[in-house]
Amino acid sequence: MKSNPAIYVEGVGWRRERVASLLRRLKGHDYQGRCIYMITLCTEGRQPLLGRLMRRTAAVASAYIEPTELGSEVERCWREIPKYYPEVSVLAFQVMPDHIHGILFVTHEMAVHLGKVINGFKVGCNRAYRRLVLGSSEAMPQKQEQEDKGGDGAKQGSCKHPEHGMLFALGYHDSVLRGKGQLENMFRYIADNPRRLAMKRDNPQLFRVVNSLKVGERTFSAIGNQWLLEHPIRLQVRCHNNKTPENLRLIALQKEYFLARGREGGVLVSPCISAGEKEIARAALEEKLPLIVLLENGFPPLYKPPGQYFDACCEGRLLMLAPWAYHHERRTISREQCQALNSMSAALSNEAWTTAFEQELLGYTSGEE
Repeated sequence: MKSNPAIYVEGVGWRRERVASLLRRLKGHDYQGRCIYMITLCTEGRQPLLGRLMRRTAAVASAYIEPTELGSEVERCWREIPKYYPEVSVLAFQVMPDHIHGILFVTHEMAVHLGKVINGFKVGCNRAYRRLVLGSSEAMPQKQEQEDKGGDGAKQGSCKHPEHGMLFALGYHDSVLRGKGQLENMFRYIADNPRRLAMKRDNPQLFRVVNSLKVGERTFSAIGNQWLLEHPIRLQVRCHNNKTPENLRLIALQKEYFLARGREGGVLVSPCISAGEKEIARAALEEKLPLIVLLENGFPPLYKPPGQYFDACCEGRLLMLAPWAYHHERRTISREQCQALNSMSAALSNEAWTTAFEQELLGYTSGEE
């Protein structure tokens, strides 16, 4: 058994290293009952066997995926799931060069676990993979040849393949629909995948995770535009986490102030801990203002920024920094971590937030009672 000793992480406490896994499931969830899931499966070795990124025009919004013959077979297998499991309805599917996304609706109780459904789908895909890619020759190609040097996809049979005849990597990732509006977000995310891939291809340097970025005395994991750290105006965003009338008034004034400074070219630096800090960050993203965000959690392999963060990253308006290693489980941020992130945001700024400025913003003067 491999040793996995506990280590002390500043601002976090004692932790053991956790490895991200597509085999993890939501603890306590009934995977046979009525529910909607977004499913993601990646090809073995992330090989681009399923499709090619194309554009109708130069604009990223025109991007789409042209499936290979294998990719079309994978979609057929996905859409035939209800034939074998009538309790399951297919709501969406999107093929990408090296992975797929789909939405399944378990309309009523199944006799089997969702994993059995996904396994049956994989069996059909493996048959197509062996027939279309491996079938004509027993020997595996020894030389990797890629017709398209730009990496937009691969010709079937042009890459070296695993010898076990499995198309997809072990496991699968599921997102369980739990909140209002989440289904619409799932549909939007899946449909937007080709555009997002085109944006990543156009701006690879902005989506590359850097695991040892040295800033002053600290080391961060980072993704996004590191040049924001060199900007001459960097403003620390710090809000109190209470709902008193005075503090709500202060947050409204802070929001107005920081957005005005951002429109003038300043970069906002925020740990996004309190409700006020999150509100200001959301408003900055909506107005397309530059933002540096400090995070409690690091970045897993193949990380992609979510939602508005993705577009902001692509346009060079965002830098995400994480001082601690990535962990898979959901954690409540500790007081020690909050204090550490606030200290880091102040250190990264050249205009730190102070009590004196807070009082000035509220309209106080040193002579008032």
